[in-house]
Amino acid sequence: MTHQTADITQAVLDRLDGCTDARFKQVLSAVIRHAHALVKEVDLTPDEWMAAIQFLTRVGQTCDAKRQEFILLSDTLGISMLVVQLEQARRSAKALQDKTALATPTEATVQGPFYWEGAPELPLGADIGEGMPGEPAYYSGRVTDTHGRPIANCCLDVWSGDGEGVYDMQMGEEAGMRLRARFYTDDEGRYRFWSIKPTYYPVPDDGPVGDMLRRMGRHPNRPGHIHMMVYRDGYVPLTTHLFAADSPYLDSDAVFGVRDSLIVPYEKHAPGTAPDGRRMDRPFHTCQYDFTLAPAA
Repeated sequence: MTHQTADITQAVLDRLDGCTDARFKQVLSAVIRHAHALVKEVDLTPDEWMAAIQFLTRVGQTCDAKRQEFILLSDTLGISMLVVQLEQARRSAKALQDKTALATPTEATVQGPFYWEGAPELPLGADIGEGMPGEPAYYSGRVTDTHGRPIANCCLDVWSGDGEGVYDMQMGEEAGMRLRARFYTDDEGRYRFWSIKPTYYPVPDDGPVGDMLRRMGRHPNRPGHIHMMVYRDGYVPLTTHLFAADSPYLDSDAVFGVRDSLIVPYEKHAPGTAPDGRRMDRPFHTCQYDFTLAPAA
């Protein structure tokens, strides 16, 4: 039996009648409908479709143990951030509807490709930026729930690039873990540690995603930021960034991750005594930020 062009979409959908996984069927049916609609909307030619296939093939071939070009593609098309927003809204729905809450949960953003599980656990106040390029920065604040209650023993898993925008995973096998650690809040939900003030940097643009960005007329840069995973049992885990308020590209982040609530000032200080009593012989910055976690449903 043959099908006219207008019937092909339904013919493909009909082949899912035997699918017993309801969620898989729902998602794949939507993919089929939207993909077929796109082909019709732009009147896609065979050469254009082959070019798309070759592009996606190159994206896959660029992936390796430390580089995930498909994540980069998802990030630069805004899909990763959209998924993050939907997930946070879904998991924090109860907290957002709580009329007695004093605060809303801290906004989430993309994880990015440079998370490395198993960062060392260090005591509060430790310096993870020592010996690394960049200006010293002292980070401090509290972690509370949506009712303002401190969350003790809450993990902050932090990581960032150095003062030149380079992550340890880009430095070669011999570099090991740098500028990353796990800290646990004290009984009052407070955290503190030293690192560096982050700077802007380009996402990897030497592959097919970089070619796509250039063809779109876009730059590959992300504003300066430090990553945070904040979590403890009983609360919705948070993956987010703190963005330096004076960084370029806040209004055009290549992965659409900036949120106004996550832009923070870095106050610069002359050499002298730091907030933790440490004597600094060069200028340094301070960054203060309080995180709010939603209770788990």
